[in-house]
Amino acid sequence: MSTGYRELADELRDAIRRGVYPPGTTLPKQEELAAEHGVNINTVRKAVASLEAEGLVTPVRRRGTVVRERPPMKRLGIERYAKSKWKYGLVAFAADREASGRDWKRGDQTNKVRKVRADSKVAEALSMKPGDVVYERARLVKDGDTPTHTLTSYYNPAHVEGTPLVDPKPGPATPGGGFAVLTLQGFEPDHMVESFHARMPEREEIETLALPAGEPVMILERRTFTKDGTPIEFALGVHAASRFEWSYSFQLPE
Repeated sequence: MSTGYRELADELRDAIRRGVYPPGTTLPKQEELAAEHGVNINTVRKAVASLEAEGLVTPVRRRGTVVRERPPMKRLGIERYAKSKWKYGLVAFAADREASGRDWKRGDQTNKVRKVRADSKVAEALSMKPGDVVYERARLVKDGDTPTHTLTSYYNPAHVEGTPLVDPKPGPATPGGGFAVLTLQGFEPDHMVESFHARMPEREEIETLALPAGEPVMILERRTFTKDGTPIEFALGVHAASRFEWSYSFQLPE
């Protein structure tokens, strides 16, 4: 039976997983693959395109088709928000870095702060009205030179006006980040709701996160509340799917 592109993709995928083509190496030229497997060049192109869509390989100019590096960073669950961390100067993204055995520096997070009109989702999350003015704090976080995710938080101006949360300098708002600032303002975070879903990225997200062809993004929505249920933050995160390992540790309820 002749080899089709699906069968060839299976063979190449297996070779990648067995380490025949380690991360960072280049696959043989398409002409060489065609000759080696006894198929035509169109079959090779379709097989490689299939692997690109899976995120296993990516085309690199002047190099060819490169097997993608997969050193995912841990993205912790509830422990990344432990008060014992941010009250003593360790913000959530830095907690992820330390859990992953990676260094971090203040400049790994850049900020853009502005006042915007709340859309219906932001307004609902903050118990405000659509069109009300809110603060938008948009961050881009990098691991070295590689962008990992964006995180955009929205705040009621009455909670954060005049605080470091509305200062656009690079890095966390304070050593303890936004949660520490809110606590000093009398709005200590007590509980939150997070939801996730996956989708394909928009054009701007592809450019901002330097995403290879075929890579999806993980979308995080986070709502944070005080003990009495006052909403104090709504955050929207866009994460490069292959750059994180989502890790959760929790006690099973009775």
